[in-house]
Amino acid sequence: MTAYVIRRILTGVLILILLSMVVFLVFNALPADPAALTCGKSCNPQVIEANRIRLGLDQPLYIQYWEFVRAIFVGRTYGSGTATFQCNAPCLGYSFRKGEEVTPLILKALPVTLWLSFGAFLLWLIPGVLLGIYASRRRGRWQERSVLGAALVGYSFPSFFIGLLLLFFVVIRWQWLPYPNYVSPSEDPVQFLQTMILPWITLALVYMAFYIRLTRNQLLETYSEDYIRTARAKGLKEGTVIRKHALRAGLTPIVTAAGLDLAGLLGGAIITESIFSLPGVGRLAVEAVVDADLAVITATVLIAGTFIVIANIVVDLLYAVIDPRVRLS
Repeated sequence: MTAYVIRRILTGVLILILLSMVVFLVFNALPADPAALTCGKSCNPQVIEANRIRLGLDQPLYIQYWEFVRAIFVGRTYGSGTATFQCNAPCLGYSFRKGEEVTPLILKALPVTLWLSFGAFLLWLIPGVLLGIYASRRRGRWQERSVLGAALVGYSFPSFFIGLLLLFFVVIRWQWLPYPNYVSPSEDPVQFLQTMILPWITLALVYMAFYIRLTRNQLLETYSEDYIRTARAKGLKEGTVIRKHALRAGLTPIVTAAGLDLAGLLGGAIITESIFSLPGVGRLAVEAVVDADLAVITATVLIAGTFIVIANIVVDLLYAVIDPRVRLS
């Protein structure tokens, strides 16, 4: 098991290195001049050239990449002489558009995305799996058709439609909740819940439908296996058969989907954050694209990719727990 864990972690580290190279080169080898994007319409060639030197954009790409990676671990000093300023580790760059270091911008937006992601994750995963189990036990009956029909309806609507629908009726027309205004849960728990409940429901309705169908299909597959028939022949209760045998055998694709979906949300639920005015990573990325802020774009893409790589490692380790054959292969 230890060798398996070390092998997966080393593979993940290698992928992260390759990911950082690709992301950095894609956004720094563009035909547009990155230095020209660091100031507004009043820019002149002298200011652009000064910014190019201060940010180290006058260096070859491989040196720029090395400075970028090095800054993550030890920080970085921009400029020279009296015009220098320090970016403390972990330094992901400097945004001239916002006049701030990128790392504090990410750290300010990340808690919002974490709350949104984990809240929606629990809200779709637990009911989705339970309803999938229920539908599998009522195969061919009206209960199964009702659950799958509702899941199909939820799966058919995009998140922006569900979000706008909830915002219009719940907040604007019926006024059951105030307009979303994010605050930290430690600052005002009631306002926090009032702000987050609709985004959670929006994401949960979209994702839950998929997990209902996935769980139901996986369990129906395992019900026909010999060991399930043997467990039932021994007189085990149906709940025990499902919980200890059928569900565990069908967990692999559910764990895979859950890990990747959660990682995708942690990288920024762009549409949902924009609809409900949540100051998360997704909204930060949208603003960076609109402002052509390459430093912030590079950092948010790298953060999103890192979450996905980490999620893959965690999923692989969970495979080894669920199925001992994996760690022996």
